[in-house]
Amino acid sequence: MHGRDLARRAVSRRGFMKSGALALVGTSVIPSFLVRSVMAEVSTAKANNKKLVVIFQRGAADGLNVVVPYAEKNYYAMRPTIAIQKKEVLDLNGFFGLHPAMASFKPLYDQGHLAIVHAAGSPDSSRSHFDAQDYMESGTPGVKVTQDGWLNRALQVGPPEGKPTAFRAVALGSQVPRTLQGKLSSIAVNNLADFSVGGKGPQISPISNAFQAMYDESSDSMLHGTGEETFEAVRMLKAADPAKYQPAPGVDYPKSPFGNSLKQIAQLMKANLGVEAAFSDIGGWDTHQNQGNANGQLANRLKDFSDSIAAFWKDMGPEAESVTLVTMSEFGRTARQNGTGGTDHGHANVMFVLGGQVRGGKVYGKWPGLANEQLNEGRDLTVTTDFRNVLGEAAYKTLGAKNLDVVFPNAQVRPDHFLNFI
Repeated sequence: MHGRDLARRAVSRRGFMKSGALALVGTSVIPSFLVRSVMAEVSTAKANNKKLVVIFQRGAADGLNVVVPYAEKNYYAMRPTIAIQKKEVLDLNGFFGLHPAMASFKPLYDQGHLAIVHAAGSPDSSRSHFDAQDYMESGTPGVKVTQDGWLNRALQVGPPEGKPTAFRAVALGSQVPRTLQGKLSSIAVNNLADFSVGGKGPQISPISNAFQAMYDESSDSMLHGTGEETFEAVRMLKAADPAKYQPAPGVDYPKSPFGNSLKQIAQLMKANLGVEAAFSDIGGWDTHQNQGNANGQLANRLKDFSDSIAAFWKDMGPEAESVTLVTMSEFGRTARQNGTGGTDHGHANVMFVLGGQVRGGKVYGKWPGLANEQLNEGRDLTVTTDFRNVLGEAAYKTLGAKNLDVVFPNAQVRPDHFLNFI
């Protein structure tokens, strides 16, 4: 095996799509080739100018210290050293307040762009990170045999108008997450600058030649049907020196993996490559020890989380009107702090929904209370809103995923059950 065959062996379609990276960067001026080769192929959500961004907080964030029920007396009784004091919270409505490290979220809430859903979570009682994340990403709590992710299914049941581009579903990371796995092809992008794209020839990297070769000979609808146009778009973007991309004036993303991932999502969306759904995640939420209060471990995570999302929102500028961003975490944490200044695996949590069409400035959902007799199993915040109802509304109203029985089988997610945050 030699030459072209060797290069093709070095990067299989599966391997490339799972772990490779495409150099895709938006520019402030859309090149004419994008109009010719990509915009003519846009899919339905893009044609409607709507995009869904999903953020997973891996590790089980402590929702009670993220959106603080500071009017609950038992909150302070159960958290003598890690509670956020009333004078420190960023008040939302006289009952709830944001953690002070999330100051960048307060204007978004006040302006009506940010909605909060408290006491949200899975009906499954698992306290296993692996199982709970899997159930949330598959959208089928308690069912371990589901092969695909809820977001992949949501894209499949959207209105079948137009031909989707190869970038319809993109994940920032080294592999396609469970959320996006399924029949519809999706791409994992670890870093936009990692992949050198170019035409064929001895001066071009073997991986680029292999990528082009797969386009030439593949019968796969994604690689062959939209692949040639997409490869041309990527090559031309690279030639336009994408490293010079600058966020919108006044936007300063945190210098963190999460901040960088959201910056790259903004770049992809600004490039008008037909992105309908994007996924990113942020870890570090498993605060069993030394969680901290207004300062410390959790505060540092929350600042990165909120500052990155706020920067993304500002960077999108007028295009933010068409974006819906939703956050999730596998479960919350115990209402009572433990003996090591932290919290253990709990149940209900908080979700954020940000968008141009979002009816923000409000905390949605039924608050179950923190009195001892109101706690789940005597230890956790009780779930009153199924997370699938939140994701279902976002998918229904953003992606046009009308058949929610396919997206969330056996969940009975219906429009008349929506919280109407959009």
